[in-house]
Amino acid sequence: MSVAVSLRGLRKVFGPVTAVDQVDLDVLDGEFFAMLGPSGSGKTTVLRMIAGFETPTAGRILLAGEDVSALPPFARDVNTVFQDYALFPHMNVLQNVEYGLKVKKVPRAERRTRAGEALETVRLSAMGDRRPEQLSGGQRQRVALARALVNRPRVLLLDEPLGALDLKLRREMQLELKQMQRELGITFLFVTHDQEEALTLSDRIAVFRDGLVEQVATPVALYEEPSTPFVAGFVGTSNLLEGDVAQALVGEPGPVSIRPEKITLHAGRTDPGGPGRCVVAGVVDEVVYLGSATHVVVDLDGGGRLTVQQQNTHGSAALVGRRGDPVTLSWQQSHVVSLGSPGPTVADATDDHLIEETS
Repeated sequence: MSVAVSLRGLRKVFGPVTAVDQVDLDVLDGEFFAMLGPSGSGKTTVLRMIAGFETPTAGRILLAGEDVSALPPFARDVNTVFQDYALFPHMNVLQNVEYGLKVKKVPRAERRTRAGEALETVRLSAMGDRRPEQLSGGQRQRVALARALVNRPRVLLLDEPLGALDLKLRREMQLELKQMQRELGITFLFVTHDQEEALTLSDRIAVFRDGLVEQVATPVALYEEPSTPFVAGFVGTSNLLEGDVAQALVGEPGPVSIRPEKITLHAGRTDPGGPGRCVVAGVVDEVVYLGSATHVVVDLDGGGRLTVQQQNTHGSAALVGRRGDPVTLSWQQSHVVSLGSPGPTVADATDDHLIEETS
C-alpha cells in the first residue's frame, strides 16, 4: 500500500519551547490514522504543519511522495475540519459547502452538483437552504465535513472535530465518521486527546508525549502491548508496578503493567491458583461504581495496591465487597506486560484516567 503522508525528522520550535521534536511517521493511503496525546503533546502542531498553517523548523512533510514542506495550504491536496466547524453564518448550508469550489472558480453548475453529492454523503441533502444556526451540533459537524470533502482531498485532516459535542452525540458521530471514511476511501488523519475515541475510530494510532511519538500501533496492540508506562496509563486504565513489589508479585523488577479487567477478585482468603496464575491477598480500600463496571482498589498484604475492574453482569455489583473486606486477587502471568524505561507517567500529564502505581 502506498504512503499518503510521510513525516521525516519533523521539528517545530516556538521560542524556548520545542513543541515537536524529530517526529517520523508514515500514514498509508485509505488509512484512518489517529494522533493521540494530552494537551501540549505536539499532536495538533503536527497536524497544522501538515495542513500548511505552521512552517517546520526542521524536517520534511511529503504528500504522496512530494515534498510540500514549503508550499502554502491551498497548494496541498489536503483539507482540514476544525473543532469549532468555522461555518459562515451568513451563508446557507449549500453555499458553505460550495465555498471552496467557488474560490477555485469551479463553474456554478459543477459546484452545485458536487456540493449536493457531498451533502448526500453526510446525509444532509434536504437541508441545503438552512443557515448554520438552524442546525444541531451534529448537523453543523456534518456540514463542516461536507465542505472539506467537496474538494476531494487526498488527505482529510481532523482537529478534534467531535470535541464540542455531548457524549451521546459524539459516540454516534464516531460510528458515522468511521463508516463515511470506509465508503469514501480517503485517508483520515485525526487528532484527539480522547483515548476511547482513538481506539474506536482508528486503524493505527500514534501516541504523543512532549513533542515525541511514544508508540505507533493498531488499537489492539496499543492496548494489549503498550511499550512504555506512559502509553499503558494514557491508553485505558492500568496498574503499573515496579521495584520490590513488582519483583514479589510477578517475578521481575518492572516496570510492568496489568490491566484491571485482567485481574479476578475473589471474596475472602481463597486459593484460586493454577498453572501460570499469580495469587495475592489484600483488603478492599475503595469501591467505585461506574454503571457498566465497578472499580475495586485493593491494598495488598505485602505492600502496594491494585485496581480491579469487574463488569456488572446481573447481580455482580453486589458481590465486589465493601471497604475493609479481605479479598484474594489472581491473574494469568501471560497478562503481565513488561514496559520500557519508566520515565514520566501519564499522571504527569492528565488526571482523566485512573492509574494505580506501586513502587
